[in-house]
Amino acid sequence: MNMIKQKRVGGVSYATFTFLLALYFTAIVNLPVYKALIGIFSQLETVKLGFVLTIPLFFLVCLNFLFSLFSWPKISKPFFIILLILSSMVSYAGFNYGIMFDYGMIANIIETDSSEASSYLSLYSAMWTLLMGVIPALLIYKLPIKPITSPMTFITAKLVSMLISLVVVGLIAAVYYQDYASVGRNNSYLKKVIIPTQFVYSTIKYVKHTYFTTPQPYKHIGLDAKQSDAALAQAKTKPTLMIMVVGETARAQNYELNGYHRNTNRYTRELNMISFQDVTACGTATAVSVPCMFANLNRDNFERSQADNQDNLLDILQRANVSQLWKENDGGDKSVAKNITKIEIDRSRKDEMCNGSTCYDMALLENIEQDIEDLSGNRMITLHLIGSHGPTYYQRYPSNKAIFQPDCPRADIENCSQEQIINSYDNTILYTDYVISQMIEKLQQLNEQYNTALVYISDHGESLGENGTYLHGIPYRFAPEYQTKVPLIVWMSPSFQQTKNIDYTCLKQAASKTGTYSHDNIFHSMLGVMDISTEEYQAELDIFSQCRDKFATEVAKYNN
Repeated sequence: MNMIKQKRVGGVSYATFTFLLALYFTAIVNLPVYKALIGIFSQLETVKLGFVLTIPLFFLVCLNFLFSLFSWPKISKPFFIILLILSSMVSYAGFNYGIMFDYGMIANIIETDSSEASSYLSLYSAMWTLLMGVIPALLIYKLPIKPITSPMTFITAKLVSMLISLVVVGLIAAVYYQDYASVGRNNSYLKKVIIPTQFVYSTIKYVKHTYFTTPQPYKHIGLDAKQSDAALAQAKTKPTLMIMVVGETARAQNYELNGYHRNTNRYTRELNMISFQDVTACGTATAVSVPCMFANLNRDNFERSQADNQDNLLDILQRANVSQLWKENDGGDKSVAKNITKIEIDRSRKDEMCNGSTCYDMALLENIEQDIEDLSGNRMITLHLIGSHGPTYYQRYPSNKAIFQPDCPRADIENCSQEQIINSYDNTILYTDYVISQMIEKLQQLNEQYNTALVYISDHGESLGENGTYLHGIPYRFAPEYQTKVPLIVWMSPSFQQTKNIDYTCLKQAASKTGTYSHDNIFHSMLGVMDISTEEYQAELDIFSQCRDKFATEVAKYNN
């Protein structure tokens, strides 16, 4: 009877199960790492064949060691099934778009709404996840694992497996340490590509920081904020009306106003716009850049938790009695507008502006005249565009604005040609330009009632296949300028220029390629141009102060 029972006990041991998982992750799931390594090795004059051959072995034994820590009865299968499915998604994004899953990217993913997330779904991504993740996960579920008859034997086998892994790592290091160190130091981003270590670490860090860390006490800043006497007097006769447009995923390199060879600014180029040529974003993802540009924090010391727990530009403007409204078409204000009136476009509707999941940005201009009228005194409306958000670029513009052809009418842009991707992206830039021109036209119509101006700036840029990288969100120190250089465009009516004492010619010169600016300037520039006096204001970071006379002098006296 005992022999019969023993024959019925089939399956693999936990040590074998763990090794097979490590082998699968090494050979299949980590395709993004090998793609990155091929790019690195292709640029080197010589590469040792032995070093290259040890890389998969190194991954295998390292993953075997790590997986052994989680390979225990009752938890192994559910843990690795979830890990495998998530890893297949990460592998898809990493291989096809060059995305790295650091802390910032995890935050961006978690804060993404369902409509935005659905834009990443395609038949190709579904098949990738099914073949790499779901089907292997089903095999894991069905795979019989031998029951543990002796805890001591089980522990011994686990320790032996882990010890062998360490020995192999040591042997590889003894022979090729210099090669690994050299490639690692010169390409430190590689560790962010390895699956599943980086995305698991980043997720744990995000969860710990968000849910298991004592929130910082909320800090009120700019308690002394007030409008200048001149601004308050002007508000009674002809108020200031500022439209701040926060773009999405627009990169500076594709703007005709910045020297791009295509006429992507055909709607605004005759409107006496000023385009700042060298502007750098605070981050490469919305979850970082939008809070950063509104915070009195610069890129070097920016922490999202700090930004969320202290007053920002909008709070200080509100304290100074500037009437405000935030209109949202990009799935979230990232807590920036939590203390002011906010209107979100209903993207579930189906009409000429919306398809049930996303809306064109012209929807933000619906009822804009009434929105303006509902405010009082000096006022500012912030429009948050969906702009050029990918990968479904084709959903950002209507067919009558699809000027550049052929475009890419699909979500899996990696299966479109480079020409199609660029055409689609340029169409989004052109459509944003159209939206801005229509907003300016409305401001011109209101110029008898208000001193009007518009400031447009994007949150971050976008990669369109350069060096095999798509979309955005690469960790900042590794990110190409396509993801960090953004457009900053200003339009001011003649009465606004006169009221604010702004020399427009001077501002055009400041916007030339000799001037360098960033999101760090936005907080102070908007306070300055809205005539807000506060100890938080720094004139040297105000883009407009260099071209103002009376107000710049008054603020300097106040701060001194």
